[in-house]
Amino acid sequence: MRLVSRQRLIPHLNTVVITTAVVVTFVDAISKLVARHFLTQHAVQIVGPIRFRLQYNSGISFSLNQSGPLVTTVVTLLIAVIVLVLGVRAQPGTPAAGFGLLLGGGLANLVDRLAAAPHDVTDFIALGPFPIFNLADVAITAGFIVLLVSVLKGERLLKR
Repeated sequence: MRLVSRQRLIPHLNTVVITTAVVVTFVDAISKLVARHFLTQHAVQIVGPIRFRLQYNSGISFSLNQSGPLVTTVVTLLIAVIVLVLGVRAQPGTPAAGFGLLLGGGLANLVDRLAAAPHDVTDFIALGPFPIFNLADVAITAGFIVLLVSVLKGERLLKR
């Protein structure tokens, strides 16, 4: 009987992806907890067009698909699994950070949706007329931009 090392059986975990995802998920959860506690009565003006205003979203970005929270939850979970599988194989550096931001933002909104009753995502950052969003949404957008810039610069996103 031939023994195979664990390293060959289990893909090498990309610590940048995992660490980034965990930090994003944690910081987002804390920010939403604070928002739900302090913003229930009124919005808070920060500076210029930036204010904190509590709002719940049963859909996805820009309040799309509000009629199907179960479908939204399942699709979000599937996308998170795909990003995790790709993220494990991400090149070190910028691509790993991009996948970590995507994964963390997706997981943060998924955790918020599953933990809340009703199953809505907590949004609280308002920029003028732009739709209200949260830190997880910022991480998803930043992760997408990081990966897009990497691709445009000709970088490989995944290890062979």
